[in-house]
Amino acid sequence: MTSALTLPSGELTSSWPDTPPGADPLPGQLDRWLASRGAELVAVRRHIHAHPELSNHEFETAALVARELAVAGLKPRFLPKGNGVICDIGTGDRVIAFRADLDALPIQDTKDTAYRSTVDGVAHACGHDVHTTILLGLGLALAKLDEEGQLPGRVRLLFQPAEEAIPSGAPHVIAAGGLKDVAAIFALHCYPQLPAGLVGVRSGPFTAAADTVEVRLRGAGGHTARPHLTTDLVHALGRVIVDVPALLDRRMDARAGVSMVWGTVNAGHAYNAIPAEGYAKGTIRILSREAWREAPELVTSLIQSVVAATGAEADVIYTRGVPPVINDRMTSAVIAAAAGAALGPDRVVEAEISMGGEDFAFYVEQVPGTMIRLGTGTPGSEVRRDIHQAGFDVDERAIGYGIRVMAHTALAALSTAAF
Repeated sequence: MTSALTLPSGELTSSWPDTPPGADPLPGQLDRWLASRGAELVAVRRHIHAHPELSNHEFETAALVARELAVAGLKPRFLPKGNGVICDIGTGDRVIAFRADLDALPIQDTKDTAYRSTVDGVAHACGHDVHTTILLGLGLALAKLDEEGQLPGRVRLLFQPAEEAIPSGAPHVIAAGGLKDVAAIFALHCYPQLPAGLVGVRSGPFTAAADTVEVRLRGAGGHTARPHLTTDLVHALGRVIVDVPALLDRRMDARAGVSMVWGTVNAGHAYNAIPAEGYAKGTIRILSREAWREAPELVTSLIQSVVAATGAEADVIYTRGVPPVINDRMTSAVIAAAAGAALGPDRVVEAEISMGGEDFAFYVEQVPGTMIRLGTGTPGSEVRRDIHQAGFDVDERAIGYGIRVMAHTALAALSTAAF
């Protein structure tokens, strides 16, 4: 790889991990080749981190990825809007896909590092810069294997925009042919709760569906001394806020993993006046696909029935976000075994279920797939900044570990006929 980037000052090679003891080597001296390119890949991550782009505006990041892939002799193509990239490596009718997200968050970067964000109010506080660099490194490694005739099939890299937005970017990648001929798809996500060098894998529910619901109430306002002459809107909102989540818990299977939480409530300004309008808005998170499909009609019905008893009028706006990520059993087994080969079997742990949303779900609704958690915490450190926090950063050795895991996964998936 001859990167188009200028390496930042400072020692970077220390950020590239040694091959873990007990790990299986990659073919074609690929471990040695990756180690020799480690500083360049860390530089790519730092460049992306310093130049974050918000959802649907990832044009420079996509252009960087495409340039680096083209330098390696590959033929990347842009999504129609130019803010995402699709690139195939190797040949074959059956495709194994890998996805990374490109976008940053509207969060201020508070770190004191040479690569802190140069864009005010925008930061890679979710680790998408790491995801992108790992997928780029995977592509470069597989391109080298393909040149040597050692890649046993076709791999597709999906560099996706707008994971953090609603509507999100995965459907656009799918519409652009991202899943054509794909037999299985894999992805990883930064997880600071695990130290670098470990990964978390689980089959079944992985992340929750994430929808939003907004309730707007109207009624005759008036003096708080005479509530019987008004529609007491604050009381009505209180009933909605308290009663609807409790009723939803009783109307859905407890095993569905339903969580309804209000994030904002507003009604009125004067302490002695009953307002004529008010609203509440919150999220609904569900681990079950079946329950998620039933949720809009049921939630709307519950809200309307609760409000009807108060005399207020209600408008309910239920907005779909993302489905739940349900990891496929066979692809989970493949990536768990591959991660054990890449890092050593004692470095693969069971991942926890998250109630956060992830639009990787759109892919696994159509083809078998699995997302894993990549440890990014510094071993031995008590500091564990969570994702979506100002100042979020990673142990950059996780980049090398992530590439090894995904390279082993690609080779294992191409060699199996299980999916």
